[in-house]
Amino acid sequence: MEVWGGNRAFDSSVAVPGNDVRVSCVPYVEAGIDRLANSAGGDLYYVSNCAAGLITRFVLADVAGHGEVVAELARTLRTLMRAHINTADQSRLAQDLNQALAAMDLNGRFVTAALLTYFSPTDHLIVCSAGHPRPLLHRHRTDEWHLLDRSTPGVINAIQSGNPTGIANLPLGILDPTDYEQFALKLEPGDRVVLYSDAFVEAADPAGRQLGEQGLLDLARRVSSGESDLAQDLRSGAMAHARTDRLDDDATIIVLTHTAHNPPEPSLLERVTRWGHMLGLGGIDTEV
Repeated sequence: MEVWGGNRAFDSSVAVPGNDVRVSCVPYVEAGIDRLANSAGGDLYYVSNCAAGLITRFVLADVAGHGEVVAELARTLRTLMRAHINTADQSRLAQDLNQALAAMDLNGRFVTAALLTYFSPTDHLIVCSAGHPRPLLHRHRTDEWHLLDRSTPGVINAIQSGNPTGIANLPLGILDPTDYEQFALKLEPGDRVVLYSDAFVEAADPAGRQLGEQGLLDLARRVSSGESDLAQDLRSGAMAHARTDRLDDDATIIVLTHTAHNPPEPSLLERVTRWGHMLGLGGIDTEV
């Protein structure tokens, strides 16, 4: 069920149902310290397929700060995510994560997170954010870039959880209860969605001007092409803005390229086995 998950240095690509995925994670390392290939940081990336093979979930969480203490907190957060990874309603997942983190001693820290689920039968991407920077969206058909939120053209369904509190979408671990909203977007072949940690938007030039979401969006418009290594180009562009050879925080980027290549129809035996798992008959605890 799990494809990738962790908080260590990582750079690779994989094909999952409906999407090609690139994950690039560069943990922050103090100046003067040699970077280790297995260095760990406060960014947590997670890619997982559900037991039934119908959804793929993408998670990028950013723990405020960096260092080994935060890395341990990130590993704890990963464990919580694994316990909820097959819950269909992402707002419920966010609420459960928020409740669990609010009960922990975070020493003033908090966690932002982007939770995305791709539903292969209809090519919909469902998005939920807990105080995280907005994803970037590239529409292949029109060659246009957008910041992805509820007001983005093409968003067809804005969903609020069934128990609104009046306080919504805060980072995890700040206040419980907090409500979390989600919305859906139908993807077309060639569309790209980019998740990133705040190191990219907080990259500041010598005058202290941060790149920001709009600056990162403008950068994507300049560097993107069908053959570009978008993850590396955005990283290089953010470092060029800051006039540095490394960003001043853990820096993770996830690029989804929609292929619409879904898995083949399962046989009757495979369907029976999958439903057995979903009903708890195969030793897999899932709520999808």
